Amino acid sequence: MAPTTRLVVPIDLKKKPSEQKLPLHNRWHPDIPSVADVTEGEMFRVEMVDCNGGSIGDNDNALDILTTSLFAAHYLSGPIRVLDKEGMPARPGDLLAVEICNLGPLPGSEWGYTATFDRERGGSFLTDHFPSATKAIWYFEGIYAHSPQIPGVRFAGIPHPGLIGTAPSMELLNIWNQRERELLEEGHKSMALSEVLHQRPFACLPTPEACLLGKIEEGTPEWEKIAKEAARTIPGRENGGNCDIKNLSTGSKIYLPVFVDGANLSMGDMHFSQGDGEVSFCGAIEMDGFLELKCDIIRGGMREYLTPMGPTPLHVNPIFEIGPVEPRFSEWLVFEGISVDESGKQHYLDASVAFKRAVLNAIDYISKFGYSREQVYLLLSACPCEGRIAAIVDAPNACATFAVPTAIFDQDICPKPGKIPMGAQLVRKPDVMKCTYAGNLPITKNPSASA
Repeated sequence: MAPTTRLVVPIDLKKKPSEQKLPLHNRWHPDIPSVADVTEGEMFRVEMVDCNGGSIGDNDNALDILTTSLFAAHYLSGPIRVLDKEGMPARPGDLLAVEICNLGPLPGSEWGYTATFDRERGGSFLTDHFPSATKAIWYFEGIYAHSPQIPGVRFAGIPHPGLIGTAPSMELLNIWNQRERELLEEGHKSMALSEVLHQRPFACLPTPEACLLGKIEEGTPEWEKIAKEAARTIPGRENGGNCDIKNLSTGSKIYLPVFVDGANLSMGDMHFSQGDGEVSFCGAIEMDGFLELKCDIIRGGMREYLTPMGPTPLHVNPIFEIGPVEPRFSEWLVFEGISVDESGKQHYLDASVAFKRAVLNAIDYISKFGYSREQVYLLLSACPCEGRIAAIVDAPNACATFAVPTAIFDQDICPKPGKIPMGAQLVRKPDVMKCTYAGNLPITKNPSASA
């Protein structure tokens, strides 16, 4: 008889994250208590709200994007304590092998969204070019997604968790907070990256604002202490976390280092699809979703399989085994970028600048075929594009590429002799583009949308 998949973290979409039967959390800290136990080899199911906890609506304006709290993301289900078959928990130094057996949108919530945040509220990768809050809604038809805000496009998604990781030890948490605080305080003196990516914060330090700590009751001395220490979930770190690897789909395995007893596995930020880089920041197709998982504990696996790349044995990173399921595309249009910025300034082997140039080249090209640049930006963040570092050794230019599958369009977008793209090929209803800007302005007519 086939084993039954046990639901260990349920979600009620009619309730807020703080009202769930098993409370969610949006910070990393070793003292956030586990909400459930699982045994290695057991199939279990975890349900999750979208990264913004249901604050973004299925509607035709971006006011909710403009007003949502960035201190709240991401809402995570867990932590889940993992035990071996003798009932002993995973221990620090072990490796937790997490297999994704099944995943998808939550039944009854077969839709998602892609967005850019306003420049004053964190912006995006290209916030200097796209400073306003925008949003596109995507509807799911089985494995396919389409958007009324970006007509003429349909593609199969690669559903995946944007965020999955284990709890840090207190020692590792202190390492995170110290190095990120130093970056925030000193980074402007030594780094030019902010000049290129415009007003992106160097780091997001612990803050009690919008902090959710699972079973720990807000207002208690314990909550006050932990809220001041607990790490934000924005970046990926040694524990995994927000890595946004689009190919972690059905059949994938994730090998996560264990830093605390039980591992305390958490997950969230479910995506229906994403392009490499998630360039619009809220840039995958964000959705409510579920994971069906199976865990194994590799005793002593950190020492055996992970090499520290830093001053302590804690400075390790996970290993990911990509599954066999993904859309098949045979034709791609590939855009190159080098580490020379829009002003013509040379940067030395800067892959971020090169990637930015590749994405901008793709946006400007595809906008010749009847799309606004804002539409293309959201599309390239959501569809399964492929980003690569082509060269990182040929001084002074890093070279990055950004490949777009051409089959997702209902028109031919490749260059042809004697053919000039006119844009009029794309037919829209007059009101179809209303809904992506705060204030319900048409996406193609907001004068502040482009630099």
